[in-house]
Amino acid sequence: MKNKGTLLIVDDNQAVLDSLELFLKYKFSKVVTSHMPQTILSLIRAHEVDVVLLDMNFAAGINTGNEGIFWMKEIHKTDPSISIVLITAYGDIELAVKAVKEGASDFVIKPWDNNKLLVTLEAALRLRLSKKELNRLKQKQHGMVEEKELEVGRFLFRSPAGEEIFNTIRKLAGTEVSVLLLGENGTGKEIIAHEIHRQSARKGEIFVKVDIGSLSESLFESELFGHAKGAFTDARDNRIGKFEHASGGTMFLDEIGNLPLPLQSKLLSVIQNRTITPVGSNREVPVDFRLICATNKNLEQLVKEKLFREDLYYRINTIKIEIPPLRERIEDIRLLIDHYLKVYAHKYGKPDLRIDKPAIDALTGYSWPGNVRELKHTIEKAVLLSETPVLEASDFSIHRSHEPLISTTKIVSMDEVEKIIIAEALKRNRGNIQKTAADLKIGRQTLYRKIRKYRIKG
Repeated sequence: MKNKGTLLIVDDNQAVLDSLELFLKYKFSKVVTSHMPQTILSLIRAHEVDVVLLDMNFAAGINTGNEGIFWMKEIHKTDPSISIVLITAYGDIELAVKAVKEGASDFVIKPWDNNKLLVTLEAALRLRLSKKELNRLKQKQHGMVEEKELEVGRFLFRSPAGEEIFNTIRKLAGTEVSVLLLGENGTGKEIIAHEIHRQSARKGEIFVKVDIGSLSESLFESELFGHAKGAFTDARDNRIGKFEHASGGTMFLDEIGNLPLPLQSKLLSVIQNRTITPVGSNREVPVDFRLICATNKNLEQLVKEKLFREDLYYRINTIKIEIPPLRERIEDIRLLIDHYLKVYAHKYGKPDLRIDKPAIDALTGYSWPGNVRELKHTIEKAVLLSETPVLEASDFSIHRSHEPLISTTKIVSMDEVEKIIIAEALKRNRGNIQKTAADLKIGRQTLYRKIRKYRIKG
């Protein structure tokens, strides 16, 4: 069975060219030969070459290998993903090491062994195809950046809690530290992860999200590490894993608390060694990514219960960011409403759509138990189903069965109401007295007095 690829053979010895072509023309979809290195670049453009089998010495009496390395560099200027296997009659190990360091996929010595040569070229072709796929995915990712950013949204805030998170992200911008995001479902952990990526030195590279909770144990290794052809029954082709896709960019592992204990050691190994081995392969692949993890679970408690590895927890927890629920970021709700209205009005071709004031009041007064995710879906559904240019409160599916922040199902005194309001304001402002007093429109001394009166812990 032929390999699906184009091979270019370049050697100044016509007998060598004929011998190689005779053997390899049945192994590749197309084999092109040339005895003049000056034709290499034009042949690559004309035939979309995947692998070049390149002689290291062309000038008679010169055995330095410099000519082969020169043309190898010229090829990589044209297309860095082309695999190059150098071939020489001089088995100098130093020359071989130099060639590989300079960018060669491998090195073959004349006279060659046919089986070994074929295995080497097949490996070079697999490498080329993997690089092409990776480049395709990166280009696709770059093309989706604006659309994805619009859909996911940048981190929007007016609340003190949001400002604190944003300042933390800004401090992380120039570092490569691992980040752990904690918060309830729907609080916007993916938005924060995107914001960290957007402000980092890797912002022009790929952002790869993996939902750990959606992966079964049987799929985990294949999805994240990739696999070699024939590694298991359905492995009909080589496949690059998510870790390799993310190399150069950011890897976001969502719901990391759902990772089964037996698989945690495999993830730890990748983080520590920065290499992966695809399933069914012996080839180690270096990977380089910024790691961001997220969970709604208490990992410290899972560590105590021996359900999460302590060494992995400390590896992913260099910086921890806790994202408060939307009910504690009331000031952010209006910003998010305006953002998602703009997103979905554009998506569904209703650019002039707006929301009336009673509807805005209803939305901003709602507790949003599903957080940002619920708000986002609520706005999308209303926009999609709208038949008028103005959205009213009745157009929004708000599940009013959820209890409000202050229960009205039982009679409470004014003191109890005041205590609840002050406690919520303190929590929202992370105990900041000045900001809490400003929110409540009372003096700081008055606030201190009421805190003491109600014995509120701030």
